[in-house]
Amino acid sequence: MSEETNKDHNQDQTQEKAGLLATYFASLRKDLGTQVVTALVSGITLGSLVKAGTDAGLISGWGLTVTHFIFDDTMGLGGYIFVTLLKMLVVPLVLVSLVNGVCSLGGGAALGRIAGKTFSLYLVTTAIAVVLALTLGSLINPGEGINLATAEGFAGKEAPPLVQTLKNMIPPNPFESLSAGSMIQVIFFALLLGMAIRAAGEKGQRIADAFSDWNEIVMKLVGFVIAFAPIGVFCLLGSTFAVKGIGIIGNLAYYFFGVLAGLILHFTLVHSSIVTLARLNYVHFLRKMMRPLVFAFSTSSSGATIPVNLDNARKNLGVGSSVASFTIPLGATINMDGTAIMQGMATMFIAGAVGVELGLTEYLMVILTATLASIGTAGVPSVGLITLTMVLTQIGLPVEGVALIIGIDKLLDMTRTAVNITGDAAISCLVARTEGELDDEVFKRDPV
Repeated sequence: MSEETNKDHNQDQTQEKAGLLATYFASLRKDLGTQVVTALVSGITLGSLVKAGTDAGLISGWGLTVTHFIFDDTMGLGGYIFVTLLKMLVVPLVLVSLVNGVCSLGGGAALGRIAGKTFSLYLVTTAIAVVLALTLGSLINPGEGINLATAEGFAGKEAPPLVQTLKNMIPPNPFESLSAGSMIQVIFFALLLGMAIRAAGEKGQRIADAFSDWNEIVMKLVGFVIAFAPIGVFCLLGSTFAVKGIGIIGNLAYYFFGVLAGLILHFTLVHSSIVTLARLNYVHFLRKMMRPLVFAFSTSSSGATIPVNLDNARKNLGVGSSVASFTIPLGATINMDGTAIMQGMATMFIAGAVGVELGLTEYLMVILTATLASIGTAGVPSVGLITLTMVLTQIGLPVEGVALIIGIDKLLDMTRTAVNITGDAAISCLVARTEGELDDEVFKRDPV
């Protein structure tokens, strides 16, 4: 190859790289997803560098004080405000969206069918997720060779029996349930309220229209908070990794990668099967899920991802509004496949760390408890750690073991939230297909 040819080749490569950079920066200015991913990578990188510099003694004295102020105090506050704003939106979003969804359904029979299919599919996939995690855990023995270091700060929480779980679904005082954020009670009340509005005929229609308007207003409010997602994500991850560092995986590598393997298998096998049953192309489905996936991964909040996932289900996946308005908010509350995988693997990890061998009875109890624990769990960051204490207490394992995995939970929480919301969308597609509410033409179009 001549020198001139080499020069032309290098120029072409330079122009290609410049074109890619120009495309990236253009996307960075306009696309929220690109901004959030950039903030995520920047936060992790900067925080990890600060942690490495501190550990190496390169940052000390006044530099350490300034670093603490910037990362722990200032960025920590920014991350806290962002997460708190997300939590603030969960209850009104679920209430208004569900009532609006029920009011949009064709009739009582349609509501019953959709509810039955949705509940069944969500619970079955959650149970499958736990079984998958326990199977993987028994193969890799993630807790082997690790001595359990007890720690304070986590108190056991008894898993309620099935009858009590059913009783807890009914709110004695709906306003108290709204205030406390008892999501399963909020859902129960929203379903009844929506059915009552429909039954009221013409007078109820005025209320239904009002809820439709409120739904638009709440979506706007969510949009305001989402607009600050890049800043919130950067602050949250920057402060986290400045304290923990990338080395928080450390001795928990088997557990960490075991959970990741379970999430990937569930994502590729179970979710692809559901989408295939809906007679849709899974690869194209994933292309259309990129924005909700990025947002869920960045925020670690199924609840905050509801508006993004709901909008995407309607505009990109072709799910009818009446179905999506019901299945997506409900899924963010009871469909915790990723969380169930973490709980199954964490149970195996802690059992191995304390030298306890689980039998068939304990396995069945883990499956039942983890599945029931997912019901009524708010889709907010790291809530799976709380419900994990239910599972551990139920089979007699020390809840102090949770302290072992707290350090790396943030990394896994981002990934399992993405799996959770993908399951919501996949099941929404299947339910919509069975109800004749899936628009194939919308699905075939390029993502918007």
